[in-house]
Amino acid sequence: MADRVTVIGWDGSPLTAAARSALGAATLVAGAAHHLALPEVPPRAERIRLGSVELAARRIAGHRGTAVVLADGDPGFFGVVRTLRAPEFGLEVEVVPAVSSVAAAFARAGMPWDDAQVVVAHRRTLRRAVNVCRAHTKVAVLTSPGAGPAELGLLLEGVHRTFVICEELGTEREQVTVVTSDKAPDHTWRDPNVVIVIGGPAGPGVPGESGGWLAGRDPGAGPRGWTQPAEAYDGPLGEGETDLLRAAQLARLGPHVGDLVWDIGCGSGAFATEAARAGAAVIAVDRALEACARTDAAARHFGVQLQIVQGTAPHVLENLPEPDVVRVGGGGAAVVSAVADRRPQRIVTHAATRDAAELVGRDLTEHGYQVECALIQSVELDTRDWTETERSVAFLLTGELERRDGGAPRR
Repeated sequence: MADRVTVIGWDGSPLTAAARSALGAATLVAGAAHHLALPEVPPRAERIRLGSVELAARRIAGHRGTAVVLADGDPGFFGVVRTLRAPEFGLEVEVVPAVSSVAAAFARAGMPWDDAQVVVAHRRTLRRAVNVCRAHTKVAVLTSPGAGPAELGLLLEGVHRTFVICEELGTEREQVTVVTSDKAPDHTWRDPNVVIVIGGPAGPGVPGESGGWLAGRDPGAGPRGWTQPAEAYDGPLGEGETDLLRAAQLARLGPHVGDLVWDIGCGSGAFATEAARAGAAVIAVDRALEACARTDAAARHFGVQLQIVQGTAPHVLENLPEPDVVRVGGGGAAVVSAVADRRPQRIVTHAATRDAAELVGRDLTEHGYQVECALIQSVELDTRDWTETERSVAFLLTGELERRDGGAPRR
């Protein structure tokens, strides 16, 4: 029974001596059709067309002989190695890597990629991949059938990005095309492909540094603190935008990479900006042109990506993409009810009085949300003489949907 498998990466270039040696000794070879057609594959070796890696792994584990798996690019980077190393197969894995398709795509584009996010888009993860493209200035998307450049472009409606689409890298049919995101749905693209998504203002840099120190997005970029003082947003802020209330709302929502956040009644843009600094995609909504302008200025100041929509809720919400979590900063119970109809995982809002809080809480409960409410009081002191300078009181409400398996909500 096979207890060892050699995984060979292939990027279109001639195989290395180590790869040729392993392939020449193979009695079983698994791979895609173009891999199995390579002249180095022994003619007498058993061949497995690689569809389900799990099924192939079981065949390999039961094979008497020497097994080789061929895969595109670097098989250890979002590739077959993870599945083959699963304990249930009992396989010892040796890897002969090649240049990953992501590295090849950026090489074709002539761009550095240490500052890029890399995501995989399947039908079930496409929406989250699009949210990463909304939130970041440089993203590489490893696509799949039904979750390719056309689908990315459709879901990015209203957000301008440039696509560098690399089709069939390393083959004779390789092609690199540059289009704007709104034009991508007008074409038919060949699989497999990698899409480099670029656009939006760059994040704040560090003077004197020509490069970063961490691959992808630097989570420590910008000033410390979940929330920033009013002065950072060209204050003053609204009564529902105090530092402590924003911090509590951020803590309750917990926005992160791959999420889409709605901030309804964005005001100064403070909450929207701080949610975006956490890595989430954010759509900021306000009926006031001045609020939209302030939000845009805040986003530019902190170097984050926001989509800003001017309009009156709840009507303006109808055509927005589905949110994961929502902050309702204005509009009251009617807006909260309209948001709950869209079924985000969590909703946070605030109320100035207990009666208003009870009204919102009842509505969320009727929509199937578990509701928590806390009275938050903050007092600012002048530390020169420790006298009170400002006091604010608000009821903070959180609604969370129960998990579909009937368990407790996620914490």
